[in-house]
Amino acid sequence: MLRCLLLLLCLSPALLAASTPEDDLAYSLGARLGERLRSEVPDLQLEALLEGMRQAYRAEPLRLPPERIDNLLDEHEERLALRAAAVRHEQARATEQRFLAAEKAKPGVRELAGGVLVHELRPGTGKAGNAARVQVRYRGELADGSLFDQSEGPQWFRLNSLISGWQTALRAMPVGAKWRVVIPAAQAYGQAGAGDLIPPDAPLVFELELLDIAD
Repeated sequence: MLRCLLLLLCLSPALLAASTPEDDLAYSLGARLGERLRSEVPDLQLEALLEGMRQAYRAEPLRLPPERIDNLLDEHEERLALRAAAVRHEQARATEQRFLAAEKAKPGVRELAGGVLVHELRPGTGKAGNAARVQVRYRGELADGSLFDQSEGPQWFRLNSLISGWQTALRAMPVGAKWRVVIPAAQAYGQAGAGDLIPPDAPLVFELELLDIAD
């Protein structure tokens, strides 16, 4: 046992001396690359990976043509993007469901078709109906209260040109009414969102006034 310990003590300085800053850098790069690849490609063939790294680093002829390499990497990036989008969608859906449940539980809120939630802020005096055109005043926010749009004054819209959630609410609103309208993402801009203003899978909140209707 003593001889083994003495042998280890004799070997230790040599082992330590063999580790240079260059070795440590290479090892660190490999460790970080390995961590990233483990999460991206859990079943990666390490022997093929090392072969490709050696050949590319040494500027040796590669086993695969460049076009094939580019195609494979493009397909890999596309799969990663789709996987990330699916994860974001599920997270956004869970956040939306919690938000809608909290809104639905508020006093005075009722649910229309498609899960649209409405709360009357001011009653209307006119009729409700399926008019061809509507004159409205509105203010639109995201679920966190961020303002993304509001009217400068009364505006006319063709009803069938509006998002589904607006159509549902406006067909139920009497003229002159002002409602707070919560629209699920599926009745607004869905997974696509709307440019930089409305992210994917975003429920929307509007203060909506129906001022007039016309054929």
